[in-house]
Amino acid sequence: MVNMEIKHVPQDHTKGDFLAEQEGKVTGRLHYILFGSGRLVIQHTEVDRRLQGTGTGRQLVDAAVAYAREEGLKIVPVCPYAKAVLNRNPDPYKDVLA
Repeated sequence: MVNMEIKHVPQDHTKGDFLAEQEGKVTGRLHYILFGSGRLVIQHTEVDRRLQGTGTGRQLVDAAVAYAREEGLKIVPVCPYAKAVLNRNPDPYKDVLA
């Protein structure tokens, strides 16, 4: 797994991003929207082609999960990648899955 700095960048009260950065360069992004019903919808996850398969996408999903737990939100993974990660081994995520 490549060591990345993951930053949370809220865009406003209804959406935001988690960004993976390596040496100051954005190498991955997870975009989400928030619904007033306490739902965090993961819409899209992307990782620089050179870093695919290194765990960067997983780190982004894990950051979104940690944020959802802190804020008392339930996650709805619309993004196929995030959905696969969360459904592959759902036990650790039962508390945040909608």
